[in-house]
Order: sequence, then structure tokens, then C-alpha cells
Amino acid sequence: MRPAELIAFLAEHGIDCPTVSHPPLMTVADSRRHREVHDGAYTKNLFVRNKRGRMWLLTLLEDREIVLKEIARAIGAGNLSFASRERLWRHLGIEPGAVSPLALVNDREREVEFLIDPGILVHGTIHLHPLDNTMTTTLTREGFLKFLATLGREPKPLPVGDGGAPGS
Repeated sequence: MRPAELIAFLAEHGIDCPTVSHPPLMTVADSRRHREVHDGAYTKNLFVRNKRGRMWLLTLLEDREIVLKEIARAIGAGNLSFASRERLWRHLGIEPGAVSPLALVNDREREVEFLIDPGILVHGTIHLHPLDNTMTTTLTREGFLKFLATLGREPKPLPVGDGGAPGS
């Protein structure tokens, strides 16, 4: 599925999805420089794998500190590493920089486990790339949960502590 198809999919399921275009965003710093709306949850997203080939999409609040060893221990994954560009394309149908939970629409075989920072779901709105890092789509929390439900997925909480890193 491509961005226009995703936006149509959201609309077909009654999910309001205002979307803005901007220069390509590769980092949280890029996002902060180009954002027009400052409320709601902004995220950073990691597509990782372990040596056995299990894959996870991790979605965290943008300010969370990421320590892969701690995340791996918290989810019982062994050692984690970032998945390759080829694996990202094969399983989520996106390029680096466009990682977001909206890409789960392309994981038809459900080979990617999705874990989310519970702090995201405290916000009324969530800002995500719609399969392309030159756009940001804003979903309500309810719209985001409805999107996941249409895919038959439930948001599994990523164990994070108050300090940002898992278990801290």
C-alpha cells in the first residue's frame, strides 16, 4: 500500500486523517524544525530484529531515551539490532525515515510485533508518517486505535519507565 492508498483506507474506515506535506524528516530534530502543530504525541519509531529473525516495530514518545539492550531485556528478545533496509521494505513496504505504526497495514503476514510506549496513548492526538517521511498524518487516539483494530492488532505496551528507558 502506498500513502494515497493508506489515506483512502483510513477514510473508508471513518478515520479522520488530516495530512500535511513537508521536507523529508529523518530525525526527531528534523521533525521539530518543520512542525506546525505542537500538541499531541510525536513519536520515534524503530524497526528492529533479533538474531533469530523475529521483528518488532517499537513506537515511543520522541523524547524517550532508547537503550536497545534494555529494550531487548524488557521484551525477552536477546540482542536487538536495526533491521536492514531490505527487510524494512519486504515487511512494512517503506523506506528508512518513514517508519511508523501506519506501516503495519503492509504487514499482511503479521510477522512484525508492534509495541507502543503507553505514554503515547495518553495524548488525544498522535502524529505519524503515512508511509512517507515527506508527510505527517494526525490521528485522534480513538482513530489510531480503530486503525489498529481494523488490522486485527492490539497495542502491546512497551515497558518503559519514567526516565524514558525501559525499566528506569
